[in-house]
Amino acid sequence: MSTMFSFAFVLSFLAGLSTLLGCIFIFFPIKNKDNMIVFALSFASGVMLTVSIIDLIPSSIHSIQSTFYLIPSILIGCISIVIGILLSIFIDEKLPKHQDSLKRVGLFSMVAIILHNIPEGIATYLTTNHNTHLGITLAIAIALHNIPEGITISIPIYFSTKSRFKAFFYTLLSGLSEPLGALLAGLFLQNIMTDTIMGILYGIIAGIMIHISIYELLPNAYHHHKPRRLFTAFLLGASIMLFSHGI
Repeated sequence: MSTMFSFAFVLSFLAGLSTLLGCIFIFFPIKNKDNMIVFALSFASGVMLTVSIIDLIPSSIHSIQSTFYLIPSILIGCISIVIGILLSIFIDEKLPKHQDSLKRVGLFSMVAIILHNIPEGIATYLTTNHNTHLGITLAIAIALHNIPEGITISIPIYFSTKSRFKAFFYTLLSGLSEPLGALLAGLFLQNIMTDTIMGILYGIIAGIMIHISIYELLPNAYHHHKPRRLFTAFLLGASIMLFSHGI
């Protein structure tokens, strides 16, 4: 049991650390700041909306179905999404209004991705304990889609603070939430975390990500008046997440 716990934790830790690969861009000279900001924000929006639509929402309904029939499961999933949107609006209201909009986006994205990564860490731990091969496959898929999530946090933070350290640190925090989820699962949640609770959590996280994408990321990207770059980066982010989801 102890060996399996260690292996599941290491898998989750490595998957979380892959988020740092998204920081690579901040260590190279960037000639056109506006282009990079539009790319990062639009790319992040594509990532978050795609994760919500193809991963979180279906997982929410499927998990809730372990207890309820399909129609009630869809209804509970929709309510969870609305709760997530309202929670995101509440967090937005609590963030300082005088704060740089780009920094707000970076911090907001970090909060959303941390909330997203903790259940992923829980899922990696529980899956690995049940089926080691499946756990490894899941960890690889999570690692691949954590890389663009690192871009989502690091680029806005870097351009708003001019600090590579802060961009790296905030991205690292989001990555470490993955093994935190595994640790919580191993120590406390293994016997009380039901599929229904996980399903509701997935719905809430989807709502948060949808709100951030539509209300924060895309409007801030559009502000730079580069619609073609916005559309291209959005499609790229969505395509990468579709690819990583299919692996």
